[in-house]
Formats: sequence, structure tokens, C-alpha cells
Amino acid sequence: MDSFIGIRFKKETAKRFQEFSRTHFKSHTEAMATMLDFFFYNEISPKEKLGPTGRTIEASIKKRINAVIAIMRDMEKTQTKPTVAMIESLFQTEDTTKKPLILEKKFITEKKEVRLPAGEAGFREKENPNNEL
Repeated sequence: MDSFIGIRFKKETAKRFQEFSRTHFKSHTEAMATMLDFFFYNEISPKEKLGPTGRTIEASIKKRINAVIAIMRDMEKTQTKPTVAMIESLFQTEDTTKKPLILEKKFITEKKEVRLPAGEAGFREKENPNNEL
């Protein structure tokens, strides 16, 4: 069995370490060994800062995304929509009725009655002045 040694800590620091150790590890020895290994293998000092935290990175990314959205909306309002409207107006075709030119002459076609030669029988529709059948 391994022997224990006593280390002197301030009361507040010892309480914080005990709470941390109980929530994440099985024993205080395992907690301390893991923390020392972390600093040794990653070659960092516990006194130096690791850079921005996740919250600050998230906040800066959100700001950049909002700026990009604002730029895209501005582009859409000032460039895309007017350009699309101009292109659509160029390709729109109106169904206009073809008006005859002033110089064009209209030929009136007369309805001529067809007569059969003599001796041939033909059928003619009976004209009904009352439009009755």
C-alpha cells in the first residue's frame, strides 16, 4: 500500500480542491495526478492563459455572421433586386394585337353564289327568314 504525505494548503483552496475532486474523480490523489499530467504532457503552465474561451469565440462568430447577413441584405436591396427587375422587363413580351398599317389595303371578299350547270341536280339549303329549323 502507498503511503500518504501531508501537504499544507489554505483552507479555501483545500475546500475548492475537494469539491472539484469529488465531482470529477474517485480520489483526491487521482485528481492531483491527472492535473499534473495534463500540464506536463501539454507543456503549458497553469499560470498562462489558453486564449479566448468558448463563449468569447461564439460571441465574436455571431457578430461576424450578423455582419455578413447585413452585407448580403444590402447587396440584395441595392444590386440583385434592381438587376433582376431590369432583366425581367427586357424579356417580358406583351400580347399586343396586330394593328394594320395605314398603307395596307384591305381587300373585301365578296360572297359569290355557286351555280350548278344545267341538268345537274344540287342541294341547296333552304333559307329561313325566321331562323327557325
